Amino acid sequence: MKAVIMAGGQGTRIRSVASDIPKPMIPVMGKPVLEYQIENLVGSGIRDIILVTGYLSSCITEYFGDGKKFGADISCFNESVPMGTAGALYYLKDRLQDDDFLLIMGDLMLSVDFKRFMAAHRQSGSAVTLFVHPNSHPQDSDIILTDREYDLSDYYEDKCGRENQSLKGVKAPKALKVTGFIGKKDERKGYYHNQVNAGIYAISPMVLKAIPEPEGRKVDLDKDIIRPLTGEGKVSAYRSTEYVKDMGTPERYEEVSHAVQTGLVEDRNLSNKQKCVFIDRDGTLNREKGFISAPEDIELYEGAAEAIAKLNKSRYLCVLITNQPVVARGETDLKGLDEIQKCIELKLGEEGAYLDGAYFCPHHPDSGFDGEVRELKFRCFCRKPEPGLILKAAEDLNIDLSGSYMIGDSTGDMLCGKRAGVKTIGLKTGMALKDGKYDAYADEICGGLLEAAELILSREQEV
Repeated sequence: MKAVIMAGGQGTRIRSVASDIPKPMIPVMGKPVLEYQIENLVGSGIRDIILVTGYLSSCITEYFGDGKKFGADISCFNESVPMGTAGALYYLKDRLQDDDFLLIMGDLMLSVDFKRFMAAHRQSGSAVTLFVHPNSHPQDSDIILTDREYDLSDYYEDKCGRENQSLKGVKAPKALKVTGFIGKKDERKGYYHNQVNAGIYAISPMVLKAIPEPEGRKVDLDKDIIRPLTGEGKVSAYRSTEYVKDMGTPERYEEVSHAVQTGLVEDRNLSNKQKCVFIDRDGTLNREKGFISAPEDIELYEGAAEAIAKLNKSRYLCVLITNQPVVARGETDLKGLDEIQKCIELKLGEEGAYLDGAYFCPHHPDSGFDGEVRELKFRCFCRKPEPGLILKAAEDLNIDLSGSYMIGDSTGDMLCGKRAGVKTIGLKTGMALKDGKYDAYADEICGGLLEAAELILSREQEV
């Protein structure tokens, strides 16, 4: 398998950091960004690497040579004039036609489990799979829209399982079909998931046939190639929690340098065990308002977004774990529940925060509601206080439960955490105002989510 790295960038926005070398050669903690990428690829078993160079290309070719001292087989293709993000692929067709390949933008600091990414790409059957992730500023980022599955039958008893049985009803992460894009400058209406294109692509050789000869013009991968393929249903998106960030401005360069220095970049690679803060939704993240069935009912607690933003900068993932019986009760459906989730992600994004994942249980054991979905009326393994949702998230995201936390406002949240083997923090919010017994199962009690996050992070610093 091959990887192509677009390493021809000049780096006009980061000249105050370095102006006499190509952007991918700017050192972070004494080593070029491009070298971090190559090490990551080699560590994933990908050694055949093509560097597309341009500005001051000799700096790159002299440093990396044939790649042998880096454990790779490196060759270069130099653009005498810039050809855009896809133009060079036209001239590399013969070298890329045998197998799916990776395309990576050369200004990214990253640490990715590429084996996991490629497995999702091949399973999707798509011509192109985009690597997407949430970020702290979705409101001014290019957003990737995907087609969610809203099939309730996946959560019926014969597939979901009862207590101590299977977790088939809780879907594992996979690549979703891309349905559209929202550009930075596009008018935004309604709600959407916080999913941003990270600049990493898995590409099938069939795509090469669609790339025109540059003929003195630039060929844009996203606009000229991927968007037409999206209309044909041939593009997917793979969402990851791993560290991928461009260092194209002085501010981002400083942030990336700190992340490398503290070990955060490597720690977030999903081949490593992750730490996680599991967070209940209603009464913990947002105000308890009975059974919430519409996005308009979501009101984040003061300090909740700040708490998650602080955790986002740490080694902890933030994953939402929530019972949502409104689906079984017939008060909304999976699509409506997804709209509520989009609303939460946007509200968090407006305050510089994001969730790494969200898991929900749509079941409810009690019957007798108008419009209820009878097939969802049973005792399952995913409804808190059972630990199914946490266990599934741990499976999907390679989470070390012994180093993780559950934060909630009820006895069910605390018992769920205990049964999953995580530490528990109870909040004096939401159900806690009605359920005074939950503190018997909580390892700690805090006034709100921000206080809980600061407690977790203070202990992390002590270690």
